[in-house]
Amino acid sequence: MSGNIVGLQTTISRSVSLSGIGVHSGENVSISFHPADPDTGIVFNRHHSSGEVISVRAVSSQVGSTDLCTLLGRAPDRSVATVEHLMAALYALGVDNISIDLYGSEVPIMDGSAAVFIEALDSAGLINHPVKRRYVRVIKPVRIEMGGSWAEFTQHNGTRFEIDIDFDTQLIGRQSWKGEVTADTFRRELARARTFGFMRDVERLWASGHALGSSLENSVVIGDDGKVINIEGLRYRDEFVRHKTLDAVGDLALAGAQFIGCYRSYRGGHKLNALALRALLADHSAYEVVEAPARRNTVRHGELVAVNAATFAPWDI
Repeated sequence: MSGNIVGLQTTISRSVSLSGIGVHSGENVSISFHPADPDTGIVFNRHHSSGEVISVRAVSSQVGSTDLCTLLGRAPDRSVATVEHLMAALYALGVDNISIDLYGSEVPIMDGSAAVFIEALDSAGLINHPVKRRYVRVIKPVRIEMGGSWAEFTQHNGTRFEIDIDFDTQLIGRQSWKGEVTADTFRRELARARTFGFMRDVERLWASGHALGSSLENSVVIGDDGKVINIEGLRYRDEFVRHKTLDAVGDLALAGAQFIGCYRSYRGGHKLNALALRALLADHSAYEVVEAPARRNTVRHGELVAVNAATFAPWDI
């Protein structure tokens, strides 16, 4: 993959395609990634068998459902589901502009992680646009609470995630992942962490029309005895919280821009992530839009300068 200049917008250098199964629909799905012009953002183009194409922008205002996955769009036939793992890969690698053709109702689950998407984007390579990237920088705390869960954004000179989970099962219990999310740390510590679930929930999910494509090939499954059913076991000792962090990265990518700050959550999930992001973007005193002052090979976050947010609102709030 060609190196990209921090501070400039990027896209992929050539098209690349994948195919797999939809974890909830059970459908066979094909997906293709194509280079896009500056300021395009991330756009999903859902292709129907009738020939109709529905385009949905990957921004916070388009989130229609957060039950079991993150779905963009309001109507079932005009939506794109299970976008979080792909969005996390795009965010971690710094892909600003891309057009995604999807032949199915949801992004394929692949192995349940973001690793295959990272590999596909690496094979395509990244190139820079001669256009500055804008960032969303947190300038005051924003916190939301939901039952026994909470999430908050705070100021930080970087992009940091501090994710805590707490499950009433000995195998998981309370786990934490804390760190700066860069392309390198994402590849090394988060990308291969798989989605997980409990065998006791399978029949209920099937009855509700979910998890029809779920299998031991794309999910970590915890049996009734509290042990991992998958023969190969876990990829990380704390794979569960690493996957929850991966999900959070993908959900916050729907800001429509890279963010500078710290995101913390306790017992979170897609719904909490979406509500926290909406709360941040709804409070215009809580963030500012910044960009690099000049073209250079490295940009320190402290050097970024504020710009007129009204002229650039990728989150479409």
